[in-house]
Amino acid sequence: MKKLLIILLVTNFLYSCKKEQDPFLISKQNIGFLTDSTQVKDLKTVFPNDSIHRYIGGDEFTGSINDINILQNTGELLLVLTPTQALDSSATINNVRVIDSRFKTETGLNAVSTFKDIKDNYQISNIQNTLKNIVISLDNENFYLTIDKKELPSEMRYDMNLKIEEIHIPDNAKIKYFMIDWN
Repeated sequence: MKKLLIILLVTNFLYSCKKEQDPFLISKQNIGFLTDSTQVKDLKTVFPNDSIHRYIGGDEFTGSINDINILQNTGELLLVLTPTQALDSSATINNVRVIDSRFKTETGLNAVSTFKDIKDNYQISNIQNTLKNIVISLDNENFYLTIDKKELPSEMRYDMNLKIEEIHIPDNAKIKYFMIDWN
């Protein structure tokens, strides 16, 4: 009887120590319950309480990619998923655009963070100057962030040949897009 009681106590202790997965945590291989190996056909099990909206394009100018929108049951957009293959239910997810601010990294970086949050918590490897945005790549991370050039000083907004450095970006510059690349 004593052995049975000890076994039950140890089992209960081990079960209670099991850490539950945060449904909004962004890490290298997953965003909550969505993983880099989740197939399109399994999205309903990953997001059972949310709405999944797929635009099925034809021959128009959309190219071969058909984004999948994940919406909360209230209609708010949470994530935009881009599969590796259009119209293939066995395809995995290639890119994720994080919309909802509840999705965040362990350091708290989310879709409404600022440039200060980025530089305080991550090592920036590259800043690309594009027509309307700057794209920030980070060391040892599979996500990148864009900031609208409207956040930059006016003299830096229109020159695409200008090399933009960290010191040129204001601390309060807001993230425009938070993108995860599982390519």
